[in-house]
Amino acid sequence: MISLDPASAAERPVLENLFQLYAYDWSELGWTEVGRDGRFADPSLDAYWRDDDRHPFLIRVDGRLAGFALVAARSRLTGAAGVFDMAEFFVLRKYRRQGIGFAAASAAFARFTGRWEIRQRDENVAATAFWRRAVARYTDGSYREIRWDDADWVGPVQTFSSG
Repeated sequence: MISLDPASAAERPVLENLFQLYAYDWSELGWTEVGRDGRFADPSLDAYWRDDDRHPFLIRVDGRLAGFALVAARSRLTGAAGVFDMAEFFVLRKYRRQGIGFAAASAAFARFTGRWEIRQRDENVAATAFWRRAVARYTDGSYREIRWDDADWVGPVQTFSSG
């Protein structure tokens, strides 16, 4: 059974640990470097336990950790409120290509109904392929893909409405 569970403040260290694996995946694309201490820089996750418009989730399969999702209720691209943004999304390699990512993403879309933006960087070809398939399947093909190109973000963005 796949679940998307809100991460409690007590589970913050779990999310931070999973973020190390996520950063490792990103290192392959040249976006991050491991520090002298052998760890990647810890992200600032404070807002996910402080701000009402940010939501941290842990993905579980049969009760075992399988990844995480960070959702913001504000467009990262335009700053518009009321647009849900999949800020970060990670599934452990062991659980990829089994429908777990799609199930977790679908659970997030169902939880937060309304307009969505799913962003990818050009370099992350695998993520773009995943999100195109997942969004097309979830929306039955009723989505739009735009290209965003500014100082803060460059890459494809799928936009759609859930619910």
